[in-house]
Amino acid sequence: MKLRHVIAAAAFAAASATSFAQTAAPAPTPVPVDPGVQRGTNTPLIDKHEASQQQRIKEGRQSGELTRHETRRLKGEQKAVDRAQTKAAADGTVTAQERQHIRKAQNKAGKDIYRQKHDGASAPSSGK
Repeated sequence: MKLRHVIAAAAFAAASATSFAQTAAPAPTPVPVDPGVQRGTNTPLIDKHEASQQQRIKEGRQSGELTRHETRRLKGEQKAVDRAQTKAAADGTVTAQERQHIRKAQNKAGKDIYRQKHDGASAPSSGK
C-alpha cells in the first residue's frame, strides 16, 4: 500500500511541476539603426569642433595673425587629434574615456590656436 502512495505522490508532483513552469519571454525587438551611422563610433561634436579649429587656423593664416611656422605646428596638432580619434574608433566603439581624451586634446589645441593668433607675431606682408 505504501508503494502505491509513493507512486501516486510522485505522479502528482510531476504533473504539478509542469503546470507551474514558466514560459520563455519573447525576444526583444531590435531597435532600428540608421544604416548611414556606425554605432559606437559616431562623434559629431568632436568632428564639429575639429572643423571649427581648422577654420580658425585657416582664417588666422589668411589674416596674417599666424606665421607659416605657427600654422604648420597647429595643423600638426590637429592631425594628432585626428589620429587619436581614428585610433579610438578602430575597434568599433569610442568609449567615454577615449572621448574625454580626444576632447582634452582638442581643448588644448584650441587654446594653442588662441595663443598663437594673439601672440603679436604676424606673417610678413607680401609687400605688393
